[in-house]
Amino acid sequence: MTAIKHALQRDIFTPNDERLLSIVNVCKAGKKKKNCFLCATVTTERPVQVKMVKVKKSDKGDFYKRQIAWLLRDLAVVDAKDAIKENPEFDLHFEKIYKWVASSTAEKNAFISCIWKLNQRYLRKKIDFVNVSSQLLEESVPSGENQSVTGGDEEVVDVYQELNAREEQDIEIMMEGCECAISNAEAFAERLSRELQVLDGANIQSIMASEKQVNILMKLLDEALKEVDQIELKLSSYEEMLQSVKEQMDQISESNHLIHLSNTNNVKLLSEIEFLVNHMDLAKGHIKALQEGDLASSRGIEACTNAADALLQCMNVALRPGHDMLLAVKQQQQRFSDLREQFARRLASHLNNVFVQQFTQALLQLYNRSYFLSVPGHDQSSTLAQHSVELALPNHHPFHRDLLRYAKLMEWLKSTDYGKYEGLTKNYMDYLSRLYEREIKDFFEVAKIKMTGTTKESKKFGLHGSSGKLTGSTSSLNKLSVQSSGNRRSQSSSLLDMGNMSASDLDVADRTKFDKIFEQVLSELEPLCLAEQDFISKFFKLQQHQSMPGTMTEAEDLDGGPFSRQHNAGVPLPVSSEKDMIRQMMIKIFRCIEPELNNLIALGDKIDSFNSLYMLVKMSHHVWTAQNVDPASFLSTTLGNVLVTVKRNFDKCISNQIRQMEEVKISKKSKVGILPFVAEFEEFAGLAESIFKNAERRGDLDKAYTKLIRGVFVNVEKVANESQKTPRDVVMMENFHHIFATLSRLKISCLEAEKKEAKQKYTDHLQSYVIYSLGQPLEKLNHFFEGVEARVAQGIREEEVSYQLAFNKQELRKVIKEYPGKEVKKGLDNLYKKVDKHLCEEENLLQVVWHSMQDEFIRQYKHFEGLIARCYPGSGVTMEFTIQDILDYCSSIAQSH
Repeated sequence: MTAIKHALQRDIFTPNDERLLSIVNVCKAGKKKKNCFLCATVTTERPVQVKMVKVKKSDKGDFYKRQIAWLLRDLAVVDAKDAIKENPEFDLHFEKIYKWVASSTAEKNAFISCIWKLNQRYLRKKIDFVNVSSQLLEESVPSGENQSVTGGDEEVVDVYQELNAREEQDIEIMMEGCECAISNAEAFAERLSRELQVLDGANIQSIMASEKQVNILMKLLDEALKEVDQIELKLSSYEEMLQSVKEQMDQISESNHLIHLSNTNNVKLLSEIEFLVNHMDLAKGHIKALQEGDLASSRGIEACTNAADALLQCMNVALRPGHDMLLAVKQQQQRFSDLREQFARRLASHLNNVFVQQFTQALLQLYNRSYFLSVPGHDQSSTLAQHSVELALPNHHPFHRDLLRYAKLMEWLKSTDYGKYEGLTKNYMDYLSRLYEREIKDFFEVAKIKMTGTTKESKKFGLHGSSGKLTGSTSSLNKLSVQSSGNRRSQSSSLLDMGNMSASDLDVADRTKFDKIFEQVLSELEPLCLAEQDFISKFFKLQQHQSMPGTMTEAEDLDGGPFSRQHNAGVPLPVSSEKDMIRQMMIKIFRCIEPELNNLIALGDKIDSFNSLYMLVKMSHHVWTAQNVDPASFLSTTLGNVLVTVKRNFDKCISNQIRQMEEVKISKKSKVGILPFVAEFEEFAGLAESIFKNAERRGDLDKAYTKLIRGVFVNVEKVANESQKTPRDVVMMENFHHIFATLSRLKISCLEAEKKEAKQKYTDHLQSYVIYSLGQPLEKLNHFFEGVEARVAQGIREEEVSYQLAFNKQELRKVIKEYPGKEVKKGLDNLYKKVDKHLCEEENLLQVVWHSMQDEFIRQYKHFEGLIARCYPGSGVTMEFTIQDILDYCSSIAQSH
């Protein structure tokens, strides 16, 4: 164990400036015996730290390694398990309990004893030693500032005290004076003992010699004590005199304190009086303005506003504790309350009179403007032409300007008497809703009459009164039928044949007129709503705070308004925000806008379903503009709701066009030509591209294009399959050529794939028609050379085919003689007439088809010439007509027709 201890000290603890004091070989209780060492160490540097270190052999077994360390001050309990019987087990209680089994009881006892001694010497906190024999624990013996321990390992208990520099120097001098100090320690010790005895004797003699001096010193001390007694007597007399002076000074100080306290109270009282006078005194001019101020003039309004602000400041002054108990303050507060009630009543009454006056004036102007509309026997259109040349809404700016002078007073009323403020708000909404309803209905009536043109037309579309409701039912859609050749308009009823009007009644000027009127309607409504909303925000002071009392939920009745519920005057109703209150006020005031817009949209759609394109673009632009200003505003919400209706009409228009395509019927006696829905798709696309240029809702049009073009493709093929008079390839070729030309001209980016598909279908069916119609114009010659090609396919060499009896040179010449130039020209002329009967004049594809047939005929001719050159070399056999003859024949036939 000594060798292990030495090795541990050298390899582990010396490099860490630590000294190993005790060691025990242990293993954990209840596990496989993996031995390790618990070591008790102290640091060599001050302050001294006492540690317990667990050391373990490495896996290779050639060196030791430090595994874990605990500070001794963290040790709470040492449990030896049994104080009587020998037992190698013991527990150490740190933050957790560690159970150990020592290799022997002796090592365990030695280690526990060392821990006890280290605890006594270095730690203030004492460790609990449980089940430990009292023989192992010894009492500590105090020694100066430190404590020493006895027994056990000498290396642990030796107290080492380092010499200082002075002591080291004295010992060195003393040892240098004695030659035998190092060689003979006993001689040196005897010499030191003799010198010590000599010094003791000298000390005793010196003490005895100083006895006389001690006696003299004692006499002096007695005399000093007498002087001290005399001084104490004098100090006592001085203290008695000072005591009387102190009593007099205390009386003076108390008197000064009372004077200072009185002055302080007077200053505070003056301050309180000045505070009440300065903050609760209302000038006589303000009182007069509140009681008698002129609320009709600008100067009077300004005076009343200043007086109301001053009154509000006096009423809202923050009183200090106790002020409200003063009678004068209570009286002044009651006076302010009476003034507030009196002025609030006068202000509310005046503003109500102003509302009534403005409402009456506006109705009079409206009556003068639309008087002749209600006179029986007068033509409404002529009356409107005389009295309302411009489609415009009345301007309320003068009314707003006059009322905004009272904005600050409304803010005062809102903060002081919310009941009257609420009543004014409700009255304003009642008057304005009736006024705007009359103005807006008359405005929309003018717009509808301008759209329909004449009174007769207005009756045709069911316009009755100022409400602008549309009556009558929509007639059923006429089915399209394919007529004989002629103008596209005359071939069938148009896709525009919807509602009560046909396409022949409509033109670009009518649509442009509708677009301008609809845009003007929106352009008039938008500033009207924005101006009213801005006025409401400023006049009723709804833009200052994040939230305020009084609004209604979505489920509340709009007729009742946001203030319809009964409550005590001055007690505000809870609401979500002031924006909601503004929006609800706007809904109450302009409740007729959305139905009137929907009626106007229904009229436009009834006049011409394509008007939904104009309305979708215009409405989308105005919704986008309104949402950029305020997405939650009344205008944005209303226009958004109307936009949904417009979008539904647009989708309905597209669906009706697709349905009409599906219902198309073809005539069995006439050729088909360009189908009506193909022509109408061209018209729709051209119109839509002009309308949706730079529009926000381009995506809706692209979706509509995709649906329409798919319907066109499917129904063209359907008609082509059902056609009996016109070949299927001709129907497909002409219509897909027209579709391709339309898409190429309009350059619609979302239909690029469909454009390529249309071109491919046109090319395929052109080629198919050419091959089918041309057939085999030189039928016998074609059969002859088919036999030649069959022989070559069977393995006969081309130059040996002429030796075949059925295909010799004489047979070839005989077949060629049957097709002189005149016969070929006659056959081509018949073919041209046949193609001319199949094709329509509108698409003008006759020359294209004829040129393709010419190319196909020349290809067959070259094929025959090639076979003659390969199979009958040197025979001199040639066709009786040349390629140039074919070109001349085709050219002359085309020119003759």
